[in-house]
Amino acid sequence: MLAILAITFPFFALVLCGYLAVRRHLLPQLAIPGLNSFVLYFALPCLLYRFGSTTPLTQLLDAGLFGVYLLCALATVGLAMLVTLRRAGWNDGAFGALVAAFPNTGFMGVPLLLALLGPRSSGPVIVALVVDLVITTSLCIALSRLGPAGGQSSAAALRNALAGMLRNPMPWAILLGALASGVGLVLPAPLMKTVGLLADAASPVALFTIGAVLARSQMNASGATALADVVPIALIKLLIHPLLLLAIGHAAIGLGIPIDPAALTVLVLVACLPSASNVALLTERFGADTGRVARIILVSTALSFLSFSVAVSLLI
Repeated sequence: MLAILAITFPFFALVLCGYLAVRRHLLPQLAIPGLNSFVLYFALPCLLYRFGSTTPLTQLLDAGLFGVYLLCALATVGLAMLVTLRRAGWNDGAFGALVAAFPNTGFMGVPLLLALLGPRSSGPVIVALVVDLVITTSLCIALSRLGPAGGQSSAAALRNALAGMLRNPMPWAILLGALASGVGLVLPAPLMKTVGLLADAASPVALFTIGAVLARSQMNASGATALADVVPIALIKLLIHPLLLLAIGHAAIGLGIPIDPAALTVLVLVACLPSASNVALLTERFGADTGRVARIILVSTALSFLSFSVAVSLLI
């Protein structure tokens, strides 16, 4: 356990550094969008391209893993919607479901799992990213428009969500990396060196940015949020989601679906990650309760320091 904590501690320590930098006014809140843009449009796409281009195409196109992860994501969305709709409308319910089903794979999972498991984690991580970026996010945005305050039809919201996904560089980086892997393309050395420098910057800047975003969301939140609106969703994210993946994944293997147990373990660890910090940005755009979502992200991130480490000790 101490050996695992020695690996995971620096990642969570960087999140804490970003959080304290904003809380202590060492980093202006106006600088946070710049950090986000650097990670989203430069560093993380290069990291994902490098992942995709060096991963065998068969790992990136694993239909069994894709199906299991998608089924569990949909089940988690459904459960979180049932929990949230008792206390809130469709808009808050949908984003509560998204924050319960969408782990922080891009900003935290990619560097953390690479440090823990090495290159063999890249295929399952990319599968999870594709499902969450393309399907889970689009579905929850469409669900958020079903209520009377939605302002547009769910079909229009789904089209807007898909358009937003097309403007997100991460799926394109994954696609280009997969194509490079499939055709055996190797970038010229100077260009690959540039990609490598940006990819190496992704981990520390992304983790620092998570903390900064959490601090900004907490500082700008209006009013307190009841624990009953926060803790159940955080527990769904950290406990129910990975347990669903573990159970359904092993059931699929028992039914003869060709799934590598090691790849399933990676997906379970992905589900053990805290909620994705970018969900708070989506709530601002669609008028949901940003303070509640920010607190769920904060609680899940704090709890996951121990819960994720325990999961690693049990699964690896």
